[in-house]
Amino acid sequence: MLTPAARGPISDLLRSWLLGRQEPDTAAARALCAEPCADPVQDEDRQLSLWILYELHYGGFRDVDDSWEWSPDCLALRAMLEAPFEAALVELARPVTDDFLDQGDAFVERFFDVVSRVDVPSSSAYLQHTAGREQMLEFLVHRSVYALKEADPHAWAVPRLTGAPKVRVMEILYDEYGAGRPDRLHSGMFRDTLSACGLDPRNGAYLERVPAVVLAVNNAMSLFGLHRRLRGAAMGHLAAFEATSSVPARRVSRGLSRLGFPAIAAEYYDEHVEADAVHEQLAVRGICGALIRQDPLRLPDLAFGAAACLMLGGLGAAYLLERWQRGESALREVPSSPVLHAGV
Repeated sequence: MLTPAARGPISDLLRSWLLGRQEPDTAAARALCAEPCADPVQDEDRQLSLWILYELHYGGFRDVDDSWEWSPDCLALRAMLEAPFEAALVELARPVTDDFLDQGDAFVERFFDVVSRVDVPSSSAYLQHTAGREQMLEFLVHRSVYALKEADPHAWAVPRLTGAPKVRVMEILYDEYGAGRPDRLHSGMFRDTLSACGLDPRNGAYLERVPAVVLAVNNAMSLFGLHRRLRGAAMGHLAAFEATSSVPARRVSRGLSRLGFPAIAAEYYDEHVEADAVHEQLAVRGICGALIRQDPLRLPDLAFGAAACLMLGGLGAAYLLERWQRGESALREVPSSPVLHAGV
């Protein structure tokens, strides 16, 4: 994967560093990051910049030297972008976070009740019954930003955990990483889905066609996973993610079949119907419950991570549904012009 085109002055500056066109200048970066931003969650420039900075810790870029991963200048810029992003996530998630916290000692027992009360859009029913082929392809393109590195963001938390929570996370990750079978690696299975649907299975192939909110969904996972202080949020996010995956996976599988895509295209989703039904119990009871018993002070972070997962997922679904209801079913082209600083 090559570095994606800039979407504004911050990502343009970052690319100039990474590609050797300009010496790092944290003062210039600080000035750009200090400019007013109406919504860090949906700001194209900021979310792309964060995604690029996080990707240095994952697969990296073919045109960027690996030594940039721990560049003090990149880490400083990341911190400048993370602070307002995290603050915006706290505000976005606050109503649901409070609902989780209102359950007190019954947090685990009432987890699924709270999840069921969260009123956010879901695209899976539309995909099952109504979507056309082009809309399904657009959904898969959006999904690819996470699914091609499936479970990796949550895996950052493993060395930050001990005892039962660590064991249960590894139990989930073992499944996500193929349960000892390379051909069942979930990210590989999603590549098969993309290929079967006529899409490019390479990591980052469609990055420039997804909006800021999709990047934010993924950036939140990296934010939680890469900060030890947010390990509780990472596990709360994992719990909510697993608790809201099984039924949507069944719907997407049925939608793929309805639209006549090859059977192999649905295998990734069929795998998650059963796996996530098991994983949700492991994540909620085996990880969150055990983590609370180890350290009750982690409860607010667990609640925040779970709430952020639900609310960001709702924003991503709303983006697609609003487009589809307007009849805009073509894959979104993101211009490379720096004028995209204001957001979606």
